[in-house]
Amino acid sequence: MEIKNHLKTYVIIALLSSGITLGAYSLLNLGSSHTIGDAPSAFTSSVSNIQNVPGNPGEFTFAAEKTTPAVVHIKTKMTARQSRQSSSPFDDFFGFGDPFGGRRQQAPQTQEASGSGVIISSDGYIVTNNHVVQEAEEVSVILNDKREFKAKVISTDPSSDLAVIQIKAENLPFLTFGDSDALRVGEWVLAVGNPFNLESTVTAGIVSAKGRQNIIDRDGDTNPLESFIQTDAAVNPGNSGGALVNLKGELIGINTAIYSRTGQFAGYSFAVPVSIVKKVSSDLIKYGNVQRGFLGVSISEVNAKLAEEKDLKSKDGVYVGGFSENSAAKDAGIKINDVITKIDGTDTKSSSKLMEIVGRKRPGESILVTVNRDGQTKEFKVTLKNKDGNTSIVKGDVGESTKSDFLGAKFGTISSADKEKFKVSNGVKVIEVLADGRLEMYGLSKGSIITKINDKAVSDPKEAVQLLEARKGRIKLEGVDVDGSRFIYVL
Repeated sequence: MEIKNHLKTYVIIALLSSGITLGAYSLLNLGSSHTIGDAPSAFTSSVSNIQNVPGNPGEFTFAAEKTTPAVVHIKTKMTARQSRQSSSPFDDFFGFGDPFGGRRQQAPQTQEASGSGVIISSDGYIVTNNHVVQEAEEVSVILNDKREFKAKVISTDPSSDLAVIQIKAENLPFLTFGDSDALRVGEWVLAVGNPFNLESTVTAGIVSAKGRQNIIDRDGDTNPLESFIQTDAAVNPGNSGGALVNLKGELIGINTAIYSRTGQFAGYSFAVPVSIVKKVSSDLIKYGNVQRGFLGVSISEVNAKLAEEKDLKSKDGVYVGGFSENSAAKDAGIKINDVITKIDGTDTKSSSKLMEIVGRKRPGESILVTVNRDGQTKEFKVTLKNKDGNTSIVKGDVGESTKSDFLGAKFGTISSADKEKFKVSNGVKVIEVLADGRLEMYGLSKGSIITKINDKAVSDPKEAVQLLEARKGRIKLEGVDVDGSRFIYVL
């Protein structure tokens, strides 16, 4: 059961651009010649000489000097289109008008925005926020030493608001992953990023809370992965995707959102904990999408009212109120009215903590769930399932594309996150719109989904291109634009 948080009304995601201009744009699709295992990275390296780190409250120079070289400035370009009606008198005569939407033409305008990112491997993998790059047609990365590179978006995960991009570079400085579980309320932390296009900015604060949830409205996402670290370190637009580090200079979070009535910092900021960052970024690099394990339970936090109403013998934990179809928890023997008190020995006093722990696991992995049932402690070994109710690992075809010369576009496969976001069961994703092509003329944007070609459902990019090449006469396209609106075009 979702618990509403009144803070949510005032949270402004740091998607706000630090600058918007008009100009030309182009999309560069960079290849990848390395994997995360080929070079030193946050996944395999540790901080050396930890015993020599000052770490005294108020002593920030060590962490600042260690962190700033590995935090990058990200600039993006995207096209916004303004609708206008065609003046051609032949449109309706030849059937280009409604209901097929052929009259809609849009004048493209290029917008620029900026954010931050954190290098996690010496060969150029960078973690940032999904909202920094999700609609970008061109991504540039400026390093601390002022070198600039074009970047490739490896993959994104809207549910956690994380993304991985990569630049072609070697021997880069990178941050190692710390332990966000060990982070304590009141501990000093630094936020490093590029607010307002001010590069390499460091601010300090303390951890003011952990496990915050229901912070960001994710456009109908039914399974957001939220367990934010709340700090009072100053974060502003442009800090999105930047580093939250401890005084050892270890990455303990990715700065994502601020609490504000005005869009500027008002005392609180929120970061995705590194326990989630590590899992999500590893999956995006290895599989092309996030492999998320599910318990398959409806949950709510235990409070005095619920404990009295359900006659619960435990006043701490997460209440099991129901099960999904093919529930892993139900199959393992967990029952309604059980109170989950621990997972793998870690206390689960909040729903967000439970979701965070489970969110680190993949389908097929097992966890030990401790429950309080009528005052007795019981343990269950639960093998997690995916959303389809099985334990399969599903790979994405990230980076692969098929070009359609007829439409002037490149297609890729759609992810499970795309299916959730656009509420479709099939389709191909437009991952590039080529200049002067038919799709650009009709105003379809990068990121839109084509679900049908000539009334035939499509799911494979190669199949979509084959249908276009085998066309006889007009082509009818159906799908969903990036803003969620449905379209039907006849070309």
